[in-house]
Amino acid sequence: MRGNTSLTRISAALFVVLWSTGFVAAKYGLPYAPPLAFLLVRFSLVAVLMTIVALATRAPWPTRPRDVLHVVVAAWLVHGVYLGGVFVSIAHGMPAGTSAMLVGLQPIVTVFLARLWLDESISVRQWLGLLLGLGGVYLVVRHRIALDHDLVSLLPIVAALFGISVGTLYQKRHAAHVDLRTGAVIQFTACALIYAPLAALLEPGEIAWTHEFVFALGWSVLVLSVGAINLLYVLLRHGAAADVARLFYLVPPVTALMALVLFGERLDALALAGMALIAIAVALARRGGAVSPSLRKAVRAVR
Repeated sequence: MRGNTSLTRISAALFVVLWSTGFVAAKYGLPYAPPLAFLLVRFSLVAVLMTIVALATRAPWPTRPRDVLHVVVAAWLVHGVYLGGVFVSIAHGMPAGTSAMLVGLQPIVTVFLARLWLDESISVRQWLGLLLGLGGVYLVVRHRIALDHDLVSLLPIVAALFGISVGTLYQKRHAAHVDLRTGAVIQFTACALIYAPLAALLEPGEIAWTHEFVFALGWSVLVLSVGAINLLYVLLRHGAAADVARLFYLVPPVTALMALVLFGERLDALALAGMALIAIAVALARRGGAVSPSLRKAVRAVR
């Protein structure tokens, strides 16, 4: 990364580890709470916390209703659809490592969406990357599509992948100018408001406030929704934007290793080969020729 300092390296490594724990925290806390209820409490707590931060630091609030609407739409895509898809998928039996690998296709999807929206051409190298990525996904999830009911865990993770891919582009295009502190208040409040009726209607179960759940919830709120996100912004502001995408590619294997140690989730040889194919596919998709300034700005939303 630019500057190549020890502090930057440590920050980058810490970011990968913290971001990877998001899938593990979901796996750890979901035995004690339905997925939508878990996220409802998480969104509510983050909204309260960020409100305190925004008021204490006198952060500026958006004044135009259109800006607020854009922030809300981005929130429902990035937080609502993405996190909801990941949590529902894991709650229905999708291994945490597998979930991380499938969502790891985000850079490929985002590049292709950005090129379609901005009318950019797609190179042969990038088409090859897409095909390899699809092949890698099949190798990773092939054992989970043998039975029809496994679609219950596969479909939400697909929704999560497209939710964060579309949502980051929408955020970059329509809401990037909103202050991060007040923007977070609006985003998490909007998600809590839409999750409240969904959790009440779709999840009859209750939260078991065990020590394990409280730990997973606290980790999700403080370490992930506040800590990891702010660390990401620190890396970007210190000239690390060009390499942040590469950090995201390290998340799936790190998550898989954590899931192996903590939950005994094992991957067979073909699944490991699929993970390697996905990594190659993402590299090919990112290196497919010249990128226009407008596309580069859009793709930075995922970095």
